[in-house]
Amino acid sequence: MVEEAIRKAEVLTEALGYIRKFRQKTVVIKLGGSVLEYDDMLDSTLQDVLFLETVGLQPILIHGGGKAISSAMKDSGIQPRFVQGRRYTDPRTLEIVSDVLTQQISAEIVRRIEAMHGWAMPLHHRTTNILYGTKIDAEDNGERIDLGRVGAVTRMEESRLRKLLHAGVIPVIPSLAIDEDDGGLLNVNADTAASAVAQFLHAEKLVFISDTPGILADEEDESSLLSSLTSRECRDRIADGTIRGGMIPKVEACLECLNAGVGKIHIIDGRVKHSLLLEIYTDSGVGTEIRPR
Repeated sequence: MVEEAIRKAEVLTEALGYIRKFRQKTVVIKLGGSVLEYDDMLDSTLQDVLFLETVGLQPILIHGGGKAISSAMKDSGIQPRFVQGRRYTDPRTLEIVSDVLTQQISAEIVRRIEAMHGWAMPLHHRTTNILYGTKIDAEDNGERIDLGRVGAVTRMEESRLRKLLHAGVIPVIPSLAIDEDDGGLLNVNADTAASAVAQFLHAEKLVFISDTPGILADEEDESSLLSSLTSRECRDRIADGTIRGGMIPKVEACLECLNAGVGKIHIIDGRVKHSLLLEIYTDSGVGTEIRPR
């Protein structure tokens, strides 16, 4: 029993330096994968987020809801359609996207945080909107492909967000934006929305929580995790094919964030209990850390 108590004290001691270093710093956390599908994973992650806020960090949660949206579309008799990895979003699809993200997922995340005695606020077009964007199209061999109401974030109400953070509120932001051109709603990729928010705030950290351990030297072998990479090493591994497929755009977005002033990027596995705390507050971490140099 004494040895177990000593071990816990050593863990706290290891975390102390990081707690002091990151106090009053902003961390943008993108929730994805199984974290949004299973209650135990979501609760574990939100406990970590509440811990971050309690010890002085300023966490911001950004989420999508791909599987839940596709399920709701099928229930409504609409077959989901994707173009170059982005969901084609016609008006009926946009209505479903909006309902699922705001009335279901954001509302549930806020409810769970408040049940843990935290303070959270959903920020979107039905409450207080902070993200604005512009419509985008896909491109194939020089030809533009219409994606419907799909957009990218171009502006954020930064002062409003910072006021909430200073008040100890955890913002919960779905991947939606108001179109600066026509005032309509836009469906935004959650990874790019999180990246944009991190860049606007020059966040200390941007954390992607998904169903992958991080960047692997061998994508078939989870034990080949690359725990720390520089920007240059990431580019080298893209060039030699170690980083490939769907991981390439995610890593390229990470590099863009670093160039814009974000301190570090972390890609971690939400299936590992308390992976967020382990990544931020331990020397070794559990995922992949990408740093400027």
